Amino acid sequence: MVQFLSDTQPPQEAGYNSSSMTPHPDAGLLDAYSRTVAGVAKKISDAVVHIKVDKVKRRGRQGFQPGGTGSGFIISSDGYIVTNSHVVNGASRIEANLQDGRQYEARLVGEDPATDLAVVQINAENLSTASFGDSAQLQVGQLAIAIGNPYGFQYTLTAGVVSALGRTLRSESGRLIDDVIQTDAALNPGNSGGPLVDSHGQVIGVNTAVILPAQGLCFAVASNLASFVAGKLILEGKVRRGFIGIAGQMIRMNTALPQQLKQEVMSGILVQHIEPQGPAQQAGMQQGDIIIGFNSKPVHSIDDLHRYLNESTIGQACELVILRNRRKQRLRIVPGELA
Repeated sequence: MVQFLSDTQPPQEAGYNSSSMTPHPDAGLLDAYSRTVAGVAKKISDAVVHIKVDKVKRRGRQGFQPGGTGSGFIISSDGYIVTNSHVVNGASRIEANLQDGRQYEARLVGEDPATDLAVVQINAENLSTASFGDSAQLQVGQLAIAIGNPYGFQYTLTAGVVSALGRTLRSESGRLIDDVIQTDAALNPGNSGGPLVDSHGQVIGVNTAVILPAQGLCFAVASNLASFVAGKLILEGKVRRGFIGIAGQMIRMNTALPQQLKQEVMSGILVQHIEPQGPAQQAGMQQGDIIIGFNSKPVHSIDDLHRYLNESTIGQACELVILRNRRKQRLRIVPGELA
């Protein structure tokens, strides 16, 4: 139901009290907030794309059927677009609509269901682009702005804050996505693949999922991971990576650590789940272990572990350094290849 405002009340100027027309005490703050959001919208909107997808009809039927819509954003002037894997997976035809009304057929460059990310490309030049920010610098509470096409309403902007960092989310394919940003910026079907940006207009995440019917529980793949995956997809068409079969969350270390570890270990990955018969279980890892090192390199975050579990580690014996019961231990582990 749409409720229209009545025009029987006298107009009020924004930021003023109706009785005396004196400035509202928060007018300056509201103006600053509005200027920030409006500036971000102006900077990023031209790089946001509305994606339409057709899929082949199943059960032996010929022709195509509507496959839904999603969002994406342009990262290069020659037409590379980041979106979600679940938006374009199985597509027979992908169409990208720009804000200025231009329409292009897009080709799938590559997709990575493990992170629910994909790259498509359109045959165009001199396009407006969005740039990735550094998600490692994010703080809970900072401004987060989402732009996308919810329910087909093109180029819709919503704003909120970063609600939490370092979440783990299970994708539609059943795989676990680590290093996920939680935000309360309103997302709906059709926002998938659109950018989550900061107050400077830099992309800090790729909008991925919401929890229905909950309110204010929306998720985005962090920009550092998205940038890494997009680069691999553009260069190689896929991402080969090792996996050890855990779900975890970055945690800060507390002062209860032994004195000799306080300066050495500032953060790590708390193991919350271990996949049955996976490399971690075979190596003897336990729920509650904290991963702090991999092959003599420190592991401060899930981003670190993602970088180390590259194609060179697949099938190779590696060393994990963990904390168990406040004591450092070493485990021999052989990462598998993520299918």
